[in-house]
Amino acid sequence: MTILMGTVMPPFSHNPTTEKKPKLLDQVRFAIRAKHYSIRTEQSYVSWIKRFILFHRKRHPREMGEVEINQFLTHLAVNKRVSASTQNQALCAIVFLYKHVLKQELGGFGDVVWAKRPKRLPVVFTPEEVKAVIRQLDGIKWIMAICYMALVCV
Repeated sequence: MTILMGTVMPPFSHNPTTEKKPKLLDQVRFAIRAKHYSIRTEQSYVSWIKRFILFHRKRHPREMGEVEINQFLTHLAVNKRVSASTQNQALCAIVFLYKHVLKQELGGFGDVVWAKRPKRLPVVFTPEEVKAVIRQLDGIKWIMAICYMALVCV
């Protein structure tokens, strides 16, 4: 047994006829640790891979492909209403599974759409709103606002 990051992991099988191959999620953990990813990344990826498998009624990922990945990501976006970054994290976990653990290329995987974060416009006052605020000030507060604007607008 090997102890890594506080978790006891069974040793890799060197002789497939005498020892069982590690379970899929243990293989994921080994691959993540071999690449020196953080423990939080490991926890997250393992969790997303479990959810992916459970969503497809415990089918093995070798039996699935792009269609099932798209179904899962669509479910996350539409039914679970997850954010784009959460959806992308799930996709990264699944890509890691196929690429580094199963050593399986996903044919036509380029058709999977990565979620895009919505563009956020900065909240700023219009010139009219600034004038309206300044009109409400007097005395020292008015002087401070004018001086600040002079520094910022230069």
